[in-house]
Amino acid sequence: MSKFKKFDKRVKKMDVHDVQLTKLSAAAFTLFIITVWPAAMALVHKIHWAWFLVAGIIFAIRPIKRAWI
Repeated sequence: MSKFKKFDKRVKKMDVHDVQLTKLSAAAFTLFIITVWPAAMALVHKIHWAWFLVAGIIFAIRPIKRAWI
C-alpha cells in the first residue's frame, strides 16, 4: 500500500472536530513561528495584506466547491 493510500485511509477516519483542530494547530504554529523568528515577522510585515487575502481565497476555492457545489 502506498503512502498516499495510507494517508487517505487515515484522513477518512477524521471527523469535523479533527479537521477544525488541525486548522487551529496550523494557525497556532504559524503564529508561534512568526513570534519567535524575527525574520519571519519582518517578512509578514513587508507583505501587503491583500496578498494574504488573495492567497486565502485561492486556497479556499476547491474545498468550497467540493463541499457546496
